[in-house]
Amino acid sequence: MSTRWFLTVALSALTFAACNPFHRDPAVQVSAKDATLNSRWHANLASPASLAGAVQMNGSASMAPGPNGTSTNITLDVANASPGGIHPWEARLGQCGVGMDNGEFGPSEAYQPVKVASDGHANGTATVPMQTPETGSYFVVVHASVANPETIVACGNLAPPTQ
Repeated sequence: MSTRWFLTVALSALTFAACNPFHRDPAVQVSAKDATLNSRWHANLASPASLAGAVQMNGSASMAPGPNGTSTNITLDVANASPGGIHPWEARLGQCGVGMDNGEFGPSEAYQPVKVASDGHANGTATVPMQTPETGSYFVVVHASVANPETIVACGNLAPPTQ
């Protein structure tokens, strides 16, 4: 009998705590950081199928408005790359694939080559003096080297922000 009474009291206390009419959650607050996240383009990068077995880079990239609203910040993170490698990269108009490239997004001097660390990771950022687009097709491409820019070792289409 005492076990049943104890379970009833415990269950009643839990029910009251869960359904407490005097408990109020604070109002939801939205910050400028949240607004920036909703204007960010994202891409997952991968090596082209034609390089299977030779290069298997992967990573991510993003494109978001700069702090002043008149520029665009582009970030690149790659992994599984050869340590010590130096790779030029940039954002471009169009999509990954032959015949789908419509030119560089912004001036080429905005993009500095990334150097791969001993763990196979490389990170880069670029600030392009153009407003972040709201629509269109864009992608980020990573080249084999400064001496071999024709060979693409990773590419990813940028997905537009969710509305």
